[in-house]
Amino acid sequence: MTASTVLGLMPLSLAVAAAQVEHAANATGPLGIPLWIWQLANLVGFFALLLYFVARPITGMFRKKQIEVEERAKEARERRANAARLETEIHERMARLDRDLAEIRARGASDGEAARVELLARADQESERVRRDALAEIERRLNAAKDELRQTAADLTATAARELVTREITPEDRRRLLDESLTRLGEGS
Repeated sequence: MTASTVLGLMPLSLAVAAAQVEHAANATGPLGIPLWIWQLANLVGFFALLLYFVARPITGMFRKKQIEVEERAKEARERRANAARLETEIHERMARLDRDLAEIRARGASDGEAARVELLARADQESERVRRDALAEIERRLNAAKDELRQTAADLTATAARELVTREITPEDRRRLLDESLTRLGEGS
């Protein structure tokens, strides 16, 4: 077919279609009701069935989904509030721990200082006791050394005197000393 043939057939096919529409508009269906009313009733019935069997379940499904989403949103809000509360508690605990730690450090420093002062005092007391004990020991040893020195000096003096007397005394001096001692004894009795 050529283009001119197709163009020539077009008005003819339009005319046939218009005739069919006119015939359909005038056609009557069962019970003498025009066909277009039956078609309209059929379309309305189809949409009613479609709403009843499709739209209601879909609406129910969407409503159920919406309820689930709302419940999840509510749970999320509760969890968020819980998390915020826990975060606040954690911050409070951390602040309390920081305060406790600072207090412990301060107490440790003061206890350490007190212990240092106490140790220094005990060391001073101990050094004073050692000094006193050392002075007492020195005094005791000095007195012992003096006593020993006196004893040694007395022994040396006695020995030296004996040697001197033994060397210097003659037998006549001995006799005369003996006589004088006897005379004194006799006078004293």
